[in-house]
Amino acid sequence: MELAEKTIRLKDGREAILRSAQPGDAAEMVAFMKTTAAETDFLLRYPEECTMDAAGEAAFIDDILNSPDQVMPCCFVEDRLAGNAMLTMNRRIKTRHRGSVAIGLLRKFWGLGIGTALFTEMIALARARGLAYLELDYIEGNQRARHLYEKMGFRQIAEVPDAYRLKDGSSSKSILMMKEL
Repeated sequence: MELAEKTIRLKDGREAILRSAQPGDAAEMVAFMKTTAAETDFLLRYPEECTMDAAGEAAFIDDILNSPDQVMPCCFVEDRLAGNAMLTMNRRIKTRHRGSVAIGLLRKFWGLGIGTALFTEMIALARARGLAYLELDYIEGNQRARHLYEKMGFRQIAEVPDAYRLKDGSSSKSILMMKEL
């Protein structure tokens, strides 16, 4: 599914563009994934686990653009990818009232309102599609994410103990959240 391009104003006064990822963004998307994975332990992958090449990423993006149930909104600041998100809407009859969301931002763009803008778009798309709920999960301790999710109306519904194990051997819970639309 494709998101119509939209200009937003960031908290620092700069303009940014929200739009769907395009196959031509693939190389930048691969670099983005590796960078964000290196900037925080609160993402699901380590940088070395970001193994997709540009051709594979371009095919993945193309699949999303042609899917009626997925959208990948991205935010570009000064023509550079600053953040992306993913909305996946369930297809099965018993669960098609639910969708899941995820988000990632480069550290240098934290706190500028990009996360709020990406969530606003995903929530609007989910409502337009008739979804009743959006779901997400985050790694215990990610207070910045938790604050954003709560601001956007998500509430904690469950915890999964020992869901994530870091290289140092420590483990963290997965915190599950839901938003009623």
